[in-house]
Amino acid sequence: MGALTAADRLERSGHRVLRLHKADPVAHGFQPPGSLVLDVHRSLADSPGYGHPQGLATARRAIAQHYLSAGVPRVDIDDVYVGNGASELILMATQAVLEDGDEVLVPLPGHPLWTGAVTMAGAVPVPYRCDEQAGWQPDLADLERQVTARTKGLLVINPNNPTGAVYHRAALRGLAEVARRHGLILFTDEVHDKILFDDAVHIPLATIADGLVCLTFNSLSKAYRAGGFRAGWLLVTGPPRRTKPFAEALGALATLRGCPNVPGQHAIAPALGGRDATAMTLPGGRLAERREFAWRVLNDVGMRCVKPRGALYVFASHRKAMSRVLDDRRLMLDLLHQEHILVAPGSDFGWPTPNRLRFVTLADADTLTDAIIRTSRFLEEYRQ
Repeated sequence: MGALTAADRLERSGHRVLRLHKADPVAHGFQPPGSLVLDVHRSLADSPGYGHPQGLATARRAIAQHYLSAGVPRVDIDDVYVGNGASELILMATQAVLEDGDEVLVPLPGHPLWTGAVTMAGAVPVPYRCDEQAGWQPDLADLERQVTARTKGLLVINPNNPTGAVYHRAALRGLAEVARRHGLILFTDEVHDKILFDDAVHIPLATIADGLVCLTFNSLSKAYRAGGFRAGWLLVTGPPRRTKPFAEALGALATLRGCPNVPGQHAIAPALGGRDATAMTLPGGRLAERREFAWRVLNDVGMRCVKPRGALYVFASHRKAMSRVLDDRRLMLDLLHQEHILVAPGSDFGWPTPNRLRFVTLADADTLTDAIIRTSRFLEEYRQ
């Protein structure tokens, strides 16, 4: 039985399950800006028909202008594709770009959606190490060692899920240079780009990847707390002679799906021109407080993690207790059945040893405290 099915059954039996496995802001009381909801509501009368396969012109224009303002050169409305969330576009882009036997360098740890999408396209995800001792920045030397004649793409997740790392400019330049030396396509997942803490600054990879093919993915799901609107986007930048084949393939796939969700697209322009999560990430903001709280409680109970500088997660270990763990998916299920706490095991993110758990930091202080303390106590006595 899968973890979600088990959690559903426990709840139907009357148990309260603390779901700290999925970053759904609305489930934890973070509502989208009211102006976005109002704009979507107002658009409903004009939304029952099919839209443009590539996305509404108003939404794509707003996205193009957003990236031009951020310093990405030569962005046009035709370079933008709107999708039913970034996840649909990730699947479309990997299908359009990759061929059987291609290899894509993916961060370790990294999000499982990407490894799944690469595999579904017939390609092979090849992990490159991110260095915990350096705040989970990418290990450029290890990355270089993974390049082969089959390597076609390089994935960057910034801010990173699951570690919360925000990559420095030097690291991004290094990643771009590896792509430049080997003629690689850059895939950059930036869906947490507005969720930054302390002095962290997000730098769009496309701003420093001039001359390279760069596919940038983003959405309204995290910073704008509107995952249910299913509104994501993909920006394709780079030399036209290299992007044209991918654009043609993406256009064909976009047409096959009909069109992206029309009502949700009406939230994109007001979102990019208005409020996001920034205020909540400042000192005293709710997201900042919960990140700080989760990190402090984890350290207080003997679990260790690098303090996240972005995103909505802590990637924690309890080395003494988890040295007794052989299978972290079994651990996750045992924790769920015994303590009614659902978290994500490190193996979901490619982590090779069963000593990591990812907690989402969106819950309130009491819930986070309860979940972390109970998890720590469970691990102290746990055996496999």
